[in-house]
Amino acid sequence: MVALKLQDVGARYGKTEVFDGITTDWLKGGELTALIGPNAAGKSTLFKRIAGLLKGSGVVQVEDVREGFRPICYMPQDTGANAVLTVYESILLSAKQGTGWRVAEHDLREIDRLLSALHISDLAFRDLGALSGGQRQLVAIAQALVRRPEVLLMDEPTSALDLFRQIEVLQFMKRLAAQDRIAVLIALHDLNHALRYCSNTMVIAGGELIASGPTLEVVTPELLRSVYRVDARIECCTLGRPLVIVDGTA
Repeated sequence: MVALKLQDVGARYGKTEVFDGITTDWLKGGELTALIGPNAAGKSTLFKRIAGLLKGSGVVQVEDVREGFRPICYMPQDTGANAVLTVYESILLSAKQGTGWRVAEHDLREIDRLLSALHISDLAFRDLGALSGGQRQLVAIAQALVRRPEVLLMDEPTSALDLFRQIEVLQFMKRLAAQDRIAVLIALHDLNHALRYCSNTMVIAGGELIASGPTLEVVTPELLRSVYRVDARIECCTLGRPLVIVDGTA
């Protein structure tokens, strides 16, 4: 089973250092890990550093990568979709990157499976430029998953989705992580989504890793006050799920 670990990881844009010294325990496949923090905390920068898109200090370790899988795939918040392609063509293009251009039957079956799983089969032959922001985000998820990553970094994948689609996507990703034993890191702003779907949570603020560990141990009233500047409680609803209840600003 795949495992990801950061050891004294830093990142910089040119000569400007964004953060330094971020270290985690092993993040193992099969689970969702939330990356939370205020705006401009460095969440996207950390994902880009893990994916190798930015330079910086430290070591990103990925172990036990299976044959036929790619170590790390990064799904940015802004997908920059090519409006000239259809949805199906864009997913096929993602699948073949770095593997040659010969298309096999199993490539097409996998695309069909993902379109069906994300409930976007009806969009298959629509141009990307004709889609809404939420539809493009679902296509971007398919583009990432078709690459068969061992570690998937998803930068706010639910930001353009309505509430129904947010829940649908997070439930799907939780099942997929458990089924395929991949490690999924998701940057989220909705803390209740993190509490409900993510086994582990990392908190980044001011260029530092403030906390990392089991979600219910990390997301506490004390953390919410210090990082988000709100007075809040963690309570269980009638279904036994924890919820963040905000009383006011701190």
